[in-house]
Amino acid sequence: MQTIISYFNAAPDSDRILLLTFSFFIFWNLEYFLNFNKNFNKWSHLSLNAKFMLSAAPVQFLLGILMNFTLKWTQNHQFGLFHWMIIKNPLLLFIATFFFLDFCEYSYHVLMHKVKSLWQFHLVHHVDTHVDVSTTLREHPGETAIRLLFTTVWVFIGGVSLWVLIFRQFIQIASNVMAHADVRIPEKIDNILSSIFVTPNFHQVHHHYLQPYTDSNYGDVLSIWDRFFGTYSCLKENEVVFGVDTHLQENKIDTFSKLLKLPLEPKK
Repeated sequence: MQTIISYFNAAPDSDRILLLTFSFFIFWNLEYFLNFNKNFNKWSHLSLNAKFMLSAAPVQFLLGILMNFTLKWTQNHQFGLFHWMIIKNPLLLFIATFFFLDFCEYSYHVLMHKVKSLWQFHLVHHVDTHVDVSTTLREHPGETAIRLLFTTVWVFIGGVSLWVLIFRQFIQIASNVMAHADVRIPEKIDNILSSIFVTPNFHQVHHHYLQPYTDSNYGDVLSIWDRFFGTYSCLKENEVVFGVDTHLQENKIDTFSKLLKLPLEPKK
C-alpha cells in the first residue's frame, strides 16, 4: 500500500493524460467496431469537442494552484473531516474518502441541473446530439472553473490527502470515458454492474433530451446515490435520444464559438 501512496503522491500530470488517452483509444475503437454502419462523422465530432480541452487548460492551470495550496494547508494544519477522524488504515481512508468525494460529485451534478445560472454552462455538455467518448471532453471553460472550485471546497472540508485525490481521479477518468462511450452492455450484465457503478447504459439515460430523464442518473463513478435519493431512471436503448429539447437545431450548436456563447443566451 505504501508503494501506491508514494506513487500517487508524486504522480505527474502526464500520467493522467496518458490514462485519458489510453481510455479514449480503447473506447473510441470499440465504438468504431460496434457502430461501423452508422452514418456519422466521428472525426468531425471529435474535432469540435476536443477544442474544449484547449479552452479548459488555462483554467485548470490557475485553479490547480489553488487546489495545491488547499491540499498543503489542510495537511499542515491537520484540518478537515478525515484528519479529525484519524483513520490510520490507508485502505479504509481511501474507501471513506472515495465515497465522500463521489457523493460530493453527485451533489455538484444535481446543483448544475437545478440552479439555472449553473445549468447554462452545463448545457454545453448536454446539447451534444451524438454522445460518444469525445463528449467527455465537451465542458465549457466556465463549468471547468465551477467544477474545480467545488472540488477545492470538498477537499478543504474533507481534509483530503493528495494521494487519495489523485488515485480517485485516475479511476474517475477511466469511468467517465467509459460512461460516455457509444456502446451498450448486455442488459443482464448491466443490471448487475449499474447497481453499483455508472455504466454507458446508465449514463445514456441522463443524456436523453426530455425531462425527467435529463434530471436523473447524476452519479459520477458510483450509481448508488441515484438509487438512494430517488433520482434513478431507466430507458431502453431505442428510446434514448441525445440532446436537450430546447436546443435540437444543429445549426445553432455546430461550432465551438456558438457553444462558447451558449451560457450567455437568455435563460429558458
